[in-house]
Amino acid sequence: MTQVGEGHETAADEAGPVMTFGAPTVGEILAERYQLEEHVNNDSAGRQVWRGIDVILRRPVAVVLRYPGGESAAEMLQAAVDASRVIHPNLVGVYDAIDEGTRAYVVREWVDGEALREFVSREGPLDPARATAIAHSIVDALAAVHATGMVHGNVHPGTTLIADDGRVVLADARADSADSIESDIRAVGGILYFSLTGRWPHAEVGASALPDALRDGDGAASTPRQVRAGVPAYLDDLTMDLLNKDVAVPEAEALTAELARLDAADEEYDDAGPLRFTQGNSAEPARSTRQIVVGVAALVVIALIGLVFGIRAISNSGKEQSPGASQANTAPQGGNQGNADQGNAGAGPQGTPKKVALTESMVRIVDPPNGGRGDSGEAKFTVDDSKETGWETQRFNQSDFGNLKDGMGVLINLGSPRHLSDVRVETSAPGVAMDIRTGANDPGNTSAGDDQIVKTYKKLGDDDTGRSDGTKRIFPVFDATQTYQYLLVFISDLPAADDGEGGYKVEVTNIEVYATD
Repeated sequence: MTQVGEGHETAADEAGPVMTFGAPTVGEILAERYQLEEHVNNDSAGRQVWRGIDVILRRPVAVVLRYPGGESAAEMLQAAVDASRVIHPNLVGVYDAIDEGTRAYVVREWVDGEALREFVSREGPLDPARATAIAHSIVDALAAVHATGMVHGNVHPGTTLIADDGRVVLADARADSADSIESDIRAVGGILYFSLTGRWPHAEVGASALPDALRDGDGAASTPRQVRAGVPAYLDDLTMDLLNKDVAVPEAEALTAELARLDAADEEYDDAGPLRFTQGNSAEPARSTRQIVVGVAALVVIALIGLVFGIRAISNSGKEQSPGASQANTAPQGGNQGNADQGNAGAGPQGTPKKVALTESMVRIVDPPNGGRGDSGEAKFTVDDSKETGWETQRFNQSDFGNLKDGMGVLINLGSPRHLSDVRVETSAPGVAMDIRTGANDPGNTSAGDDQIVKTYKKLGDDDTGRSDGTKRIFPVFDATQTYQYLLVFISDLPAADDGEGGYKVEVTNIEVYATD
């Protein structure tokens, strides 16, 4: 059964729910044409939604009644009149808008089916392909609305209808002065988020409020990939970029073309390529700050690699000179020779980084006070080269461990000081706040020893030093002139649990250390 008229309230709706006097009855005929058959529900603004029959054309209709009519209903009626001018297969057709003074009503297409809100509540979060197809249909409808210069203003899981025949239609245009083309497009991000997670990224109140998104300590919504497994990184980024007010939104036509491309990709998102939002004649995509930083970092890495190879090439060409020339270049030069010696003192080997063979005896869990230490036997699973096993943290109510501790992690004892290149960590979910720390020793596998490690070990690099590929992190944080024996892979903030049971936790599935000696 259709669910129409569901969505956010406008300023004109704040007066309250439908008044009871003059309530319609089954069999009543409105405007000598529309016979009321069944009261379906009341929408979020208190308007009555009825299933009816157009007795002239003999077709089913939906009738949305508001009490009273007159000036308070003017906005609803005008929105219906505007919507009736746009004909599109993904928009509910509007047939009539009538003001009788004591009441006003809009007559529209009847859709056999249900709202996305009820569909997801019953079936659970949708697979990425289905979520993409629904968003594609909605933004295609918005493109038609925006082409006329109008705004829909009420894109919501309650106004997104899933027909029994598979058609996706958008109902109940209800724009007011606060709505804009941009807010319509960002609402598509909300539809994607709700379809993928079963949660709404915008806080709502009232009896019909949707389940709120899981949020971190700062109130920011967790990404779909943090809420559940199986969401492609590309679709995750697209959803969060649409919701991020710091990222410029594309026009509806550009977004519908992008979603059409994904819709046709048959879930091959990894090969979908970068965003292809086309604004006017520009092919530049709207990118988030995170994407820009990653791109710049990649260019810097490439430049550094080129510099290293250039220096090596120059060094090798010098070695190929004649013996006499070589001896002349290496002959003592008094003070200059002394400066050269100081410049090379302590420089570590520059060999190709090789993976250190880590064993069970070289790792342990660090869980400072207030930790149960019941998972200490799982440390070995972080170095067994199997993605099927790992160390899983306990479940916490807050991402920052609920102020119980600063964090927890895995301590690595390499057995002897080594020149290191990087540490690589794989986790079960992205969004983990993690860093690498080092210290002089292991004070003991006790709660007090763990507390001392957390307090005394020094963090290497900055907070954004680790390069990320979703669940894979690379930390190139080591000084080539120094050696390291004790390392701490430290987790300070957890992602939302992906098992649907709430809370925050993560599993560290693999840790690798690379050395240059």
